[in-house]
Amino acid sequence: MNPRVLPPERESPTLGTRESNAQDTRVERSRTLTVLRTGPLALVQDLGRPGHAHLGVPPSGALDTRSFTLANRLVGNPEDAAGLEVLLGGLSLRANASCTVAVTGPPTPALVNGVPRDSPLHLAPGDTLTLGTPRDGLRCYVAVSGGITVPADLGSRSTDLLSGLGPAPLRPDDELPLGDPTGVPVGADVLVGVQVPDELVVPVFLGPRDDWFADPARQLRAGRWTVSDRSNRVGLRLAGTALDRTACRVGQELPSEGLVTGAVQVPADGRPVVFLADHPTTGGYPVIGVVAADALPLLGQARPGSRLRFAPRPHG
Repeated sequence: MNPRVLPPERESPTLGTRESNAQDTRVERSRTLTVLRTGPLALVQDLGRPGHAHLGVPPSGALDTRSFTLANRLVGNPEDAAGLEVLLGGLSLRANASCTVAVTGPPTPALVNGVPRDSPLHLAPGDTLTLGTPRDGLRCYVAVSGGITVPADLGSRSTDLLSGLGPAPLRPDDELPLGDPTGVPVGADVLVGVQVPDELVVPVFLGPRDDWFADPARQLRAGRWTVSDRSNRVGLRLAGTALDRTACRVGQELPSEGLVTGAVQVPADGRPVVFLADHPTTGGYPVIGVVAADALPLLGQARPGSRLRFAPRPHG
């Protein structure tokens, strides 16, 4: 297979001679990572492209923003520099230049040339980084000094699985361009991984269509759900308690309305869907509530089978 070289955002400047141009190209290409293995799914992500809902474009971006921004801080990057979101580990990369790497999220084994290492860690040219499977949780994040500099779409390098914007999911032999480091890596004596509880208690603000449901706060508080294996970056599909509509709303449907990240939409079968970063921008089922923003990172770590209940809060 011929390697798919993902181009950097900007070409190197012209230096005026054929020899110097060739030298500059070699330097540019050397500052890359080569993908050896991807695991179930590995994506380029940053903090997303909010503000384009009027174009039908989801915000996308890293699901666990706390882990993602921590990884960037550890390697000296701005918090919005592009890195990798890795589903259930299994990623293997070869460094083609000296770089600092941080792996965050749930505790995940990180091996350099087969030897376990603590994060953040240094890779010399030719070193191989391999991630094991996280003990719990779902997604770990890999930041590299300089960031991943694939071209941006609508101001973001994030892969959006719904709209198809951004780079395709990684595959073996891809080469990822890296930018020049701009900051100093920040070490940590102890890097505590994300801890996912046995049961997620999710705060949710009622509305805007909670009036479609009989005693919505009571129903949400009493219901019990598990995360379905049909979940993805678009949303968490929940199996369990079916939410009942008021008698006057049974059989009715809404015209399409705008959706936000964290919206808890209730389809006709009554089983809620919690929309995540790659969600559609409109939908026709009623939204009973919206998950509090600070609870979204942990939802991005919820594996299929995870137990979940809601803690409803009043409007506003």
